[in-house]
Amino acid sequence: MRTPHRMDTRHPDDRSEQPQNPSGQPLDAYEQPRNPYDELGALDDGPLEATPLQDFLGEDAEQRDDEQEPEWSPPDHRRGGRRRKNRFAGLPLAVKAVVGLVVLASFAALGDRWAVLYAEHKAADTLKDRLDLAAAPEVEIGGFPFLTQLADKRLESVKLTVPDVAADRVSLAKVSATAHDVRLNADGLTSVRGAEVPRFDGDVMLSFEDLNRELGASQVTFTGEGRDRVRARGTLPVAGHNLKLRAEARIQRQGERGIATEIGGMRLDIGDLATYRPGKRASEGLHLTPKASAGLARETQKAKALLSVPAIVQRMGVPEATVNEALADNGKLAELTGSPRFARQAERLNLIDLALNNPEVLKRLGLDPDLLGELSGLTRPVLADRLALAFELPKPEQGDVQLEDVRVEEDGIRVRLSGSGLSVGG
Repeated sequence: MRTPHRMDTRHPDDRSEQPQNPSGQPLDAYEQPRNPYDELGALDDGPLEATPLQDFLGEDAEQRDDEQEPEWSPPDHRRGGRRRKNRFAGLPLAVKAVVGLVVLASFAALGDRWAVLYAEHKAADTLKDRLDLAAAPEVEIGGFPFLTQLADKRLESVKLTVPDVAADRVSLAKVSATAHDVRLNADGLTSVRGAEVPRFDGDVMLSFEDLNRELGASQVTFTGEGRDRVRARGTLPVAGHNLKLRAEARIQRQGERGIATEIGGMRLDIGDLATYRPGKRASEGLHLTPKASAGLARETQKAKALLSVPAIVQRMGVPEATVNEALADNGKLAELTGSPRFARQAERLNLIDLALNNPEVLKRLGLDPDLLGELSGLTRPVLADRLALAFELPKPEQGDVQLEDVRVEEDGIRVRLSGSGLSVGG
């Protein structure tokens, strides 16, 4: 184990006395204790002399003093802000002017469109109240810019679309018209009192869907058949029986504002037994079908029921002796009723005429007397009125409205119209 050194804390003047060993001899240099402070003092060159700060810092300090320190300014935290400003500042004056004009034009266009929307909404509400419409119409003002047109009190065009307009027994699906060169009676955007319409054109749409709902009562369907014809197919309830209905309507213009329909080809089928066509002509009335007439040869009871009525035999033109032989002999009866001539004569019989006087005979044929009694009152005018598609546009208080063309399309009947001299409001 090493022995720690002992430090000599004596004054330097006392250091001349060297320590001695017990024998009285002085200790050599190796054996004398060493004071570390003495070693540090040996390195000292003497006290520091006062040296100017400029000499201590050297020439670099002189250069730093000569340089002028820039003034302090707040930091700019905008990313690239100075760079963008400098770029815009470097643009030519003409480019700046163009950019400014574009911005102003954009704001002007937005303001003009807002004014158009406001005017369209205001006009729709006004027309709804004055025309007593169920819903507000669609109004579209054409031309640009709108504000200059308003200042001139003249609009290039105004398109009006009115849905679901009542017209007699039917409803018009859509009435659309475009007025041209409209002259306004106004004192600004919010004080339009009325308008003058020199001329306009448009069309009226009568949809088959509305016809099926309003006239057909979900039992008759209307479809287009060529340019001017409409076909009706469905069922018609008569005396508790659903009779199959077939008819055709020819669409044509009537006068300047009306649409007329000529109903033709009306026919009610009572199953496969008989067909009813309203009218007084020989081909009209209630007649057996070709299938039913040919079946008389196989149905002996129905054939004898017909031949047992003298009025029927007389109308068919069958000799009395031949009838008597057929009634007495089934072979003769089958020979008579199986001939083509007898079948044609049976088809020509108008059973309506025999309904009241021979109800039992008609029952044997499978016909309900109540049905036949109601069919006799279902005349052509009555049946045609159920299928009539006619309507007439209302006459305006001022000006003129007339129909130009009528055309049957896939979805309904379209009518072209035109007018002039209309006045709206005061």
